[in-house]
Amino acid sequence: MIKLSEISTNPPEGVDRKEIEKETDKLVDRLGELQYLLHAEQKHSVLVVFQGMDASGKDGAVRNVFKECTFDGVDVYSFKKPTDEEFAHDFLWRVHQQVPRDGEIRIFNRSHYEDVLIQRVHQWITEKHVDKRIQAINAFEELLQFDNNTQVLKFYLHLSYEQQAIELQERIDEREKNWKHNEADWKEREHWDEYMRCYEDVINRSTIPWTIVPVDKRWYRNYVVAKTIVERLESLNMEYPPLEKD
Repeated sequence: MIKLSEISTNPPEGVDRKEIEKETDKLVDRLGELQYLLHAEQKHSVLVVFQGMDASGKDGAVRNVFKECTFDGVDVYSFKKPTDEEFAHDFLWRVHQQVPRDGEIRIFNRSHYEDVLIQRVHQWITEKHVDKRIQAINAFEELLQFDNNTQVLKFYLHLSYEQQAIELQERIDEREKNWKHNEADWKEREHWDEYMRCYEDVINRSTIPWTIVPVDKRWYRNYVVAKTIVERLESLNMEYPPLEKD
């Protein structure tokens, strides 16, 4: 049983930042190589899910970890408030349309989990709906991973309450970050404890496990995410396709 309150949001004691950053650079370069191989082989796909509280660094993780990947093999999608068309279907209808094709890495910056997090926190759906939706999400992810060769990697960006306040305030104080400021983020912060309860419940009830990433220090976030993805891709033992004979 995972208890988020017992997991540090900081790197382990004794970790050397310079060494970690050097290793991260190597991992990011290696990820670029593996992504190119994935795209060439066309036998697997990868779905990367980033979830976390506001200011937990989802955009930064995407920008820093995937910077050596090719544009034609990586795509990012962020789920916003459903449109009228999307509301008229089941909650996973819009998600299934965005899953990666063979040879592609698709990144969800926020994801289908919003439908059992924000809606649950604000009590827009019943607990019975929550239970059914979690079952549906587990079945959906298993379908992707075991029936379609999609590697599903889920990252919970573990941010402290104190660090979130610092990050949100920077969006007000620093001009180059003003564009990120959203007053609604401060309102959602008032529900912190309930969000933690809901995140913890979802993490513990997921069939495909989550990676809990300490993000109070962004340099360590980049390392954990890059290392996890590289290790998964290397486990696939991918090969470049041979030249086809006439």
